[in-house]
Amino acid sequence: MLRVMLAAVALALAATLAVAQSDPIAARKALMKANGQQAKVGAAIVKGEAPFDAAKVQTIFVTFAEAAEKAPALFPDNSKTGGKTEALPAIWKNKADFEARLAKFGEDVKAAQAGVKDLASFKAVWSGLIRKNCTGCHEKYVQK
Repeated sequence: MLRVMLAAVALALAATLAVAQSDPIAARKALMKANGQQAKVGAAIVKGEAPFDAAKVQTIFVTFAEAAEKAPALFPDNSKTGGKTEALPAIWKNKADFEARLAKFGEDVKAAQAGVKDLASFKAVWSGLIRKNCTGCHEKYVQK
């Protein structure tokens, strides 16, 4: 089951990269949509709306880690406008900070992935992972 889910994530991200070469805005939207879908799965587990499932948790972490790795390439200078982008100009003005945040997200995801063994350990890392990374970046770099 885990292999199937990881393969599906890998295929989706590979397709995203193919699109990225011709339309980086569409590619980053797809990447962030996948992150959002996985964040909903994680939130449901933490809230007790869904049972803890180690395979689903690993899929969340794999999706997040790949997004952190691939996202920097999806913000070339020619993608500041168009495609109904929600990316703020601050990304390109503060590119080093933006990319450092993505790198930190990737590191935090890998650390969480290594430490999560059960529901209690997942709950212990979840809110910090989201608050410190996703929320902070979205507040600074995404239109509300």
